[in-house]
Amino acid sequence: MRLLSVLFFIVNAFALHLPDGTNQYDSNVWASARVENIKGYEGGFGELFTFLQGNEYFAYGVVIAVLGVLIGFTLHFLVVGPKHFSHDGKKVYAFNIIERVMHGIAAVSWIVLVPTGIIMMWGSAFGGGTFVRLMKNSHGIATLFFAFSVIPLFLYWTKRMLPAIYDIKWMMIVGGYLSKKKACVPAGKFNAGQKAWYWIAIPGGMVMIATGAAMYFLDFKQPSVATWLGLSQIELLRLSAIIHNVLGVVCAVFFLVHIYMAAIAIHGAIWSMITGYKEEEEVYVLHHYWYQELISKDQIPVSEYEKVYPKLK
Repeated sequence: MRLLSVLFFIVNAFALHLPDGTNQYDSNVWASARVENIKGYEGGFGELFTFLQGNEYFAYGVVIAVLGVLIGFTLHFLVVGPKHFSHDGKKVYAFNIIERVMHGIAAVSWIVLVPTGIIMMWGSAFGGGTFVRLMKNSHGIATLFFAFSVIPLFLYWTKRMLPAIYDIKWMMIVGGYLSKKKACVPAGKFNAGQKAWYWIAIPGGMVMIATGAAMYFLDFKQPSVATWLGLSQIELLRLSAIIHNVLGVVCAVFFLVHIYMAAIAIHGAIWSMITGYKEEEEVYVLHHYWYQELISKDQIPVSEYEKVYPKLK
């Protein structure tokens, strides 16, 4: 009997020191704790998170969305083509040095954030490991630079980015991008498309910074820091991942649209964020209400293009 007792003690002691990952489901010591631990993961956006993340809907969604946008751009380029405006005439000062530098920092950040984010969504397909970790670290570093640019851009541009009635008219004609003909479109300094991108990239970017930080720094094994939101730690992590991935897909699409419009659809438009100046014809046609505003304030002379294009009321 004593021998059996000693053997029983040895077996249980050995079970307590099994290597990590060894199945201990029938252990008298760990079984109940593990069952309770599993119960702790029920709810808390767990079902939604597992449905979206487990089925890789975000990963497939971003690929389908990006491919759709690229196909759309190709068709637009072949059927409609880019619009060309005179680059030999007068120029209108549009963006100061702070706006241009902050926009440049944000632009470079997004050039890193979008592809690294997509690669992270497809981490398993890339085999994980060093490459995916490099993408994760690059994503984090780019986020710091983007965060540096967010506040100045928010302060400089928010007032101009507020919706206006004429934005509805702009959206109804898609800013004239579907027509080969050049005609004045209803837009201020920023058109409705640029405003949409702003609200996604800047305020939306702030949300992505917050949710990204939550996923990066928080661990469900630590005491909860989410009680002020009425959430547990694991709930905050799951919700952050869902919001971050949804916004990530939307941002990837709008970022590509923004690049196409600035660099291809409107030939030479990207130079305004380098030199600070827009071409007079481009301002008159694509930002007609801003042109009228500048005229009313005597900040620019009357344009010769008033004889070429009918003015909007």
